[in-house]
Amino acid sequence: MALNIKPLSDRVLIEPVAAETKTASGIFIPDTAKEKPQKGTVVAVGNGTKDHTMTVKVGDSVLYGKYAGTELKLEGKDYLIMREDDILAII
Repeated sequence: MALNIKPLSDRVLIEPVAAETKTASGIFIPDTAKEKPQKGTVVAVGNGTKDHTMTVKVGDSVLYGKYAGTELKLEGKDYLIMREDDILAII
């Protein structure tokens, strides 16, 4: 399914990975204690600016800051839009 959204300049659209519901030892985490995910998949990439070429591409798994980006809801799914500088690493 293609999205009808194209980020401008050095912005990136990211689909966050779902939060963990169970720990490695098998304990279930209640909704009130879940942490905000810091990992996601790049869905769309802007063209960059004349001083900044884009490093990430569509399909990359990335790590980003806990409070980075702006949350949006498109077609029933949650996304984040942020500057490429807010991305910490490509996994």
